[in-house]
Amino acid sequence: MTTNAVPDTTTRVQRADARRNAALVLEAARTVLAAEGPDASLEEIARQAGVGIGTLYRHYPNRQVLLSAVFREDLDRARARADDLVRSATPIDGFTTWMHDQLAMARGCRGLAASVIIAMLDEDDDEPPMCEAMRASGAVLLERAQSAGDVRADATIDDLLRMVNAIAIATEDAPDGADQAERMFALVMDGVCVRPVPAGRSKRPARPGRKARVR
Repeated sequence: MTTNAVPDTTTRVQRADARRNAALVLEAARTVLAAEGPDASLEEIARQAGVGIGTLYRHYPNRQVLLSAVFREDLDRARARADDLVRSATPIDGFTTWMHDQLAMARGCRGLAASVIIAMLDEDDDEPPMCEAMRASGAVLLERAQSAGDVRADATIDDLLRMVNAIAIATEDAPDGADQAERMFALVMDGVCVRPVPAGRSKRPARPGRKARVR
């Protein structure tokens, strides 16, 4: 006995719409959170996403779930970015580019990063938390630059990520926060990198007549 099964195109369209709406909410949340912080209005996020508040809650039942989803996506992008840089960039360029990306991510997250990271570290998953996967990918870039003699051998990825996050926190409410963050980042890179960083990577340029330090 044969039957002529008709594909359930309606179900497929609904699923595609649901995925699209979830992605729209995430993108809007990232924008609104960067402007207003972790207490941003969920109604405003839904409005900017072009969906109703009910749709937002259907995908993200509460604020913490939404914040975690935003931060997880950022961490996944950072991990993928590190993997790309390992394949395509020189050691020093890959390392400094990725570190600058972390500064931008930390400033965009504002006050929500710490609580989300703690929640992730408390998860009992078979796979390492996504923040650990991101950190491990960054460590590969650091070790690659250290092996090339471009970065101090005593630098660790945990130390560097703490410094970058500290810069983001310290400059969050400053009137010229973005510029101040760039200056502080340049100072950190100046102390970490042994060889000059390629132009445009936010390392402070040497003053005329300044001699290179011997480490």
